[in-house]
Amino acid sequence: MGGIVEEISSGLARALARALESARESGAIKVDEAPDFNVEVPREKDHGDFAANLAMLLARPARMSPRKLAEILVNNFSLAGTWVERVEIAGAGFINFYLRPMWVYQVLPRIISLQDDYGRVNAGGGKKVQVEFVSANPTGLLHMGNARGAALGDSIASILDYAGYNVTREFYINDAGNQIENFGLSLEARYMQILGMDAQIPEEGYHGEDLAETARGFVDRHGDALLRAGAGERRAALVEYALSEKMGAIKRVLEDFGVHYDVWFSERALHESGAVRDTLNYLRERDFVYESEDALWFKASDFGAEKDEVVVRSNGIPTYFASDIAYHRNKFQRGFDWVIDIWGADHHGHVSRMKGAMAAVGNDPAALEIVIMQLVRLYKGGELVRMSKRSGQFVTLEELMEEVGRDAARYFFVMRGSDSHLDFDLDLAKAETNDNPVYYIQYAHARICSILRQAGEQGIKPPDPAATDFSVLIEESEFALARKLADFPVEVASAAKGLAPQRIARYAHELAGLLHSFYNSHRVITAGRALSDARLVLVDATRITLRNALRLLGLTAPERM
Repeated sequence: MGGIVEEISSGLARALARALESARESGAIKVDEAPDFNVEVPREKDHGDFAANLAMLLARPARMSPRKLAEILVNNFSLAGTWVERVEIAGAGFINFYLRPMWVYQVLPRIISLQDDYGRVNAGGGKKVQVEFVSANPTGLLHMGNARGAALGDSIASILDYAGYNVTREFYINDAGNQIENFGLSLEARYMQILGMDAQIPEEGYHGEDLAETARGFVDRHGDALLRAGAGERRAALVEYALSEKMGAIKRVLEDFGVHYDVWFSERALHESGAVRDTLNYLRERDFVYESEDALWFKASDFGAEKDEVVVRSNGIPTYFASDIAYHRNKFQRGFDWVIDIWGADHHGHVSRMKGAMAAVGNDPAALEIVIMQLVRLYKGGELVRMSKRSGQFVTLEELMEEVGRDAARYFFVMRGSDSHLDFDLDLAKAETNDNPVYYIQYAHARICSILRQAGEQGIKPPDPAATDFSVLIEESEFALARKLADFPVEVASAAKGLAPQRIARYAHELAGLLHSFYNSHRVITAGRALSDARLVLVDATRITLRNALRLLGLTAPERM
């Protein structure tokens, strides 16, 4: 399922290829074969609706200047069967196509017909993709970094699905290793304290108030029975209870944030199934590990990493990296063609060694793509917000949603590229003004819904797009709006290719701006029926496209505001 822009671009490319073939047959251009060339939408409006670089690519094999080649191609180009009004040569030899304005209105009946599916493309061809994101330690509350990862990962997954990929969303539960040992020690200390005993949380433990709440809940349910148990049994029982509670809370908060996973994968299950042991044996058999200082090391430097990495400590316990290798090996064993991880900036140094590990276990490292997201700083009243009432260390996702709502939180987290630091302005996110991009976009959608309700109240039936005369749409703002609508499938494909949800966020904001500009200059429901019908189709197509863009980002499209 493609878009109008893609169809016209492909049609122009075929027409140019025929022009080249005609020039070759006449001997005007002498080349053995046609090069791969692009017909694209130029960045500058003055450069036409579409531009081609064919003449530039022909220059060397044809031994002619690009401008001369462009002249020959244009002279052999047939306008028959195209929307082309005129062709011009620009710069060193670019061929610019200017189309008759009516071409863009072809998109309107298509949008009305496709509804929720407008914008879908088949760039992925059903390729199996796994997107793993958040994967927070189940030892506490979700913080702002987790929140940005949730919005990014879920939006990327939605865009990939819309672009024709077979997508699985996955959360990796870190329920094994050192952090769980420290978790157990911290819980034990809290448990003892609540029962009036002297106990200290270890320095490397978890000091948040939420852990005290967890221990208090355990005491309320089970009393002091664990005081008579051995330390190992006591910690195991507390950890089991706390993990269940924490994961339940994580799932609930993420669902409130609009994030739903297909798979919850346990790190502990990797160890219990023998997958970690099997992976280490695989690396041993291929001489990718060695022993030194009583530990087992992976030869990460052989695969481009700065240094080798420990996979089994001197005490015989596998490291987190060992588990991570086994986990990612398992992903490919499950048949995923493309594995995408969303990681925080503090994991940047982990990228090269993980890609190296994938090469070592027989997978294509290029099939593992890691999106690194930068830090988030939260501001309120122009001041940096540092503390949370519950965590004592950071603002939680739950607190953020209570403050600004889900839609604003999700949009603000994806409106900048993941590689950009994000300053989150709480006051702006709550403002009901045009300065708030979320309000601005959603108000555009609600404004269109109001127009359509007014039409219904006046007895105007929804016009049939196939029978609508769009030649009455002659205003620049009408053309600009329709032109932007035609770009949506292209934006979806580009956002999927670049794992860049910020493209959809920016597109929605720009489309809303064009709608507001059109609305402020022209009445939709006019005295002339033909013009009213054409404009009603135009704004309804805009409503559908705005709604589809908002849904890709996990936002609602309100009908009233």
